[in-house]
Amino acid sequence: MSGHSHFKTVAATKNANDAKKGKIFSKMGRVITIAAKEKGGDPTKNPQLKAVIEKAKEFNMPKENIERAIKKGTGELAGEALEEVAFEGLGQGGIAVIIEGITDNKNRTLGEIKGILGQYEGKMAGEGSVRWMFDRKGLVIVNIEGKPKEELELLAIEAGADDIVLNKNVLEVFTQPELLESVKKNLEEKGLKIESYSLGWFAKEEITLDEKATQKAQKLFEALDENDAVQDIYSNAKL
Repeated sequence: MSGHSHFKTVAATKNANDAKKGKIFSKMGRVITIAAKEKGGDPTKNPQLKAVIEKAKEFNMPKENIERAIKKGTGELAGEALEEVAFEGLGQGGIAVIIEGITDNKNRTLGEIKGILGQYEGKMAGEGSVRWMFDRKGLVIVNIEGKPKEELELLAIEAGADDIVLNKNVLEVFTQPELLESVKKNLEEKGLKIESYSLGWFAKEEITLDEKATQKAQKLFEALDENDAVQDIYSNAKL
C-alpha cells in the first residue's frame, strides 16, 4: 500500500496500553459518528458505516462505544460538532503529504498540524499543490490462504479490479472509488476472505529517501498520528 495510513500504524497497537487504546477508540468513534451523520445509522443501508464498524470490531472496540458513536451521528445523543478536514504539506526531502482528519475545531487543528510539520522540517502546502501527485482509489486487502497467484489474479480481474499487487501474504486489489463496494462484494461471492477495504490516496510516483530522511519522515508520521484529530496520513515517500 503506497503512502502511510493511520490504520497501518494502529495495526501494530492492538495490544497497546489502555491510554493508546482509548485514543484509537476515540478516533474510530469520530469516523463512525461522521458516517452515521452523513448516510444514517443503519449499517445494512450505509456501506461506509458498515465498513468502519467492521474495522472497529477488529480492534476490539466495545459494542457500547460503537452504539454511542452512531447515536451521536444520528442525533439521538448530544455530541461535538464534528467536521472532516484535509490538509496538504511537504515533509523531509520534499515528500508530499496528505493529512485527513475529523475535528471539532478546524482552526485549532490547522495550527497543530502546521506546528508538527514545522517541527520535522516540513511545511503546509496550498490546496491542490500536493493532491495532484496522488490518485484516489479503493483498496481491498484479500487473504491469499494458499491459493495460486494466477487464480487470485483472475478472480480479482473478474470482480472488477483495476490493478493487483501481491504483497507477502495478502493480495492488494485496487479499484475505482465508486466500484469499491461492488468489487469487495464480488470477491466475497467468489469465496475470498477480505481482510479490510477502504478508500485512500495513492502516490503516482514514490520518492526514495536516504536513511536519515527516512527516519525523520517516520517520526513526522508518528507525531501526526498522535494528534487526536488526525485519521489518515498519506505520502509519496517509499518507506
